[in-house]
Amino acid sequence: MPELPEVETIRRSLASEVEGRAIEAVRIHHSDIILEPDSPRRFRTRVSGRRIRSLGRRGKYLLIGLDDGGVVQVQLRMSGRFAMGRDGPPKSAGFGHIAAEFVLDDGRTLYYDDVRRLGGFRLLSAEAWKRLENDLGPEPLSPDFTAADLAAILGRTRTPVKNALMDQHRIAGVGNIYASEALHMARLDPRRRSSSLRAPEVQRLHRAVRRVLRQAIHDAGTTLRDYRSADGSPGRFQERLRVYGRVGMDCARCGSSIRRIVQAGRSTFFCSACQG
Repeated sequence: MPELPEVETIRRSLASEVEGRAIEAVRIHHSDIILEPDSPRRFRTRVSGRRIRSLGRRGKYLLIGLDDGGVVQVQLRMSGRFAMGRDGPPKSAGFGHIAAEFVLDDGRTLYYDDVRRLGGFRLLSAEAWKRLENDLGPEPLSPDFTAADLAAILGRTRTPVKNALMDQHRIAGVGNIYASEALHMARLDPRRRSSSLRAPEVQRLHRAVRRVLRQAIHDAGTTLRDYRSADGSPGRFQERLRVYGRVGMDCARCGSSIRRIVQAGRSTFFCSACQG
């Protein structure tokens, strides 16, 4: 599932292309990508004719801000992708399962492709989006997000620190890949109780989370299977992965074998020798 760096990469690549453009028509090819409470017909009616005021991101959500104050919340989930084109998406995008099209006033179309159709769109009023946003944790790359904030978040729970990092109600945008990578960088065992971390350890983790996310954005995200930027290019951060997906391989820091365990139904990769 795309995490903060992947969604931010898509946002940056599309923002200058769509901001200020009017949506002349919406074509929905698979009704299940329109999430409740809207129906495809109601979504088309309410979005067609609106102008895109902004393209934003909050956590793992891509947000299309409309000129009437409405917000289209986009969940990419496992395989959702975007591309721009005039007579179909560019061949480099490799699209074969187009689920929606947004026809813009400059003759181009924003295409949404989703082979697994686990993602989708939800049109919210400004008030409804605000209520949903208030339920999300802070943005980890915000200048206002300090080590003290992270300490307060972790200090309130005994859940394993890996699980706490992935809880979107506590911190928005960090998923399985970057939680594993940040914990390795910070030399912390993912099984540690969150509340057991001492101040220097929280400071290391705070720096590691921000450093890993910034580097992943610089590298346009991590492509393991489906993820592509809006121009069809894959991410490059997979070339920097130190533990994620590297079970049985040597730890780049100490040479011990990388282990895999399951936490909350998700794979966790770590080095038990140097993440003590």
